[in-house]
Amino acid sequence: METLTTIVRIIAPLVAAILLGNWFLSEVKKARFKGAPWYQPYISIPGLLIILLILLVPVVLWTIKT
Repeated sequence: METLTTIVRIIAPLVAAILLGNWFLSEVKKARFKGAPWYQPYISIPGLLIILLILLVPVVLWTIKT
């Protein structure tokens, strides 16, 4: 049972990252189709979530380390 819990803990963030990445990629495709500026996908919901996570991970790791 412990092995199953470990596997779920490993797979869940990977699935979430894949879903978020696909969502962002669809926003990039929409922006390219519309001829929007290059930064348009980054100000969409998945783009902002990715930026937030990139900025938040070092802070969380620094907090856990201290």
